[in-house]
Amino acid sequence: MGEVTLRAVRKSYGATEVVHGVSCDIADGELVVIVGPSGCGKSTLLRMVAGLEEITAGEILIGGKVVNAVEPKDRDIAMVFQNYALYPHMTVRDNMAYGLKIRRLARAEVEARVRRAAGILQIEALLDRKPRQLSGGQRQRVAMGRAIVRDPQVFLFDEPLSNLDAQLRVQMRVEIRRLQQSLGTTSIYVTHDQVEAMTLADRLIVMRGGVAEQIGPPLLLYERPATVFVAAFIGSPAMNLLPAVASEDAVVLAGGARLPLPADRAGLAADRPVTLGIRPEHLVAGDGPATIEVRVELAEMLGADTILHGRLGDGSLLQARLPGAERAQPGERMRLAVDPRQLHVFDRESGKRI
Repeated sequence: MGEVTLRAVRKSYGATEVVHGVSCDIADGELVVIVGPSGCGKSTLLRMVAGLEEITAGEILIGGKVVNAVEPKDRDIAMVFQNYALYPHMTVRDNMAYGLKIRRLARAEVEARVRRAAGILQIEALLDRKPRQLSGGQRQRVAMGRAIVRDPQVFLFDEPLSNLDAQLRVQMRVEIRRLQQSLGTTSIYVTHDQVEAMTLADRLIVMRGGVAEQIGPPLLLYERPATVFVAAFIGSPAMNLLPAVASEDAVVLAGGARLPLPADRAGLAADRPVTLGIRPEHLVAGDGPATIEVRVELAEMLGADTILHGRLGDGSLLQARLPGAERAQPGERMRLAVDPRQLHVFDRESGKRI
């Protein structure tokens, strides 16, 4: 079984702690994505699972066994790197087979595994080529094939699509998800791209400053972010975060607009400083139970959608994702409505969801 367990895992370099006690149970066959900005500790956490970094405290279990002191080669994992890490002088076949030959598997077994992986990845016609003869997407398939032939308990992906262009990244993340689902292998995937994270993951670990801010299914993190950081990081365009003051049954923006809260969320302390979150896609043109007026600064017409950039009376910037048919000119005043059930309220001091 390929379950992975992290128990209060910490990593320090001297007196500087870079991963602060991350705990998570990853089920057999699950794909968990670790996502966050540069320097948040996500790759360090993955490298500790791989055994490429020693852990300072805590435990890592793979298949129910503690692997803190186990060498990377003995952890039954396979890793796909950002830079492909292919041997330039070897053919695709030899690159995929190299690890199996080191383990002294029989030649027939090696060839069968390589053929199977090549078939899964649709690269049979490339087996006799050298890496320099391949496109970026083909090289990434070879790197994944080298991992597949090992038939490990766990796949580890360290930002594998970062070197590809935007269109190819979309295609390859579909391929990775399809591949993981067909193989049923437990997978941990690191990325800084929240769209990539949302589309791939069974669950997300959102990292910030070495701390796991929130762990859960992508839609849960989108619909109920636990902190201001998660709210801002998950979703595209990013959630609008506006300074406000809470009363018992409403929040009042700095510019004076009063937005009522649904009855089941009323009861906030009066005059409590809060941060109000509104997703751009939850704003619609016109009036409603909760309405905001903005002065239009820019309308990005993208075809199916129009991304509206406007300012509130207090100067705060607001974005709205409207249907492509909506038109607005800079300087125009526009009223935008939001369903009160789509309002997110966070404590301004702690940043935590209320």
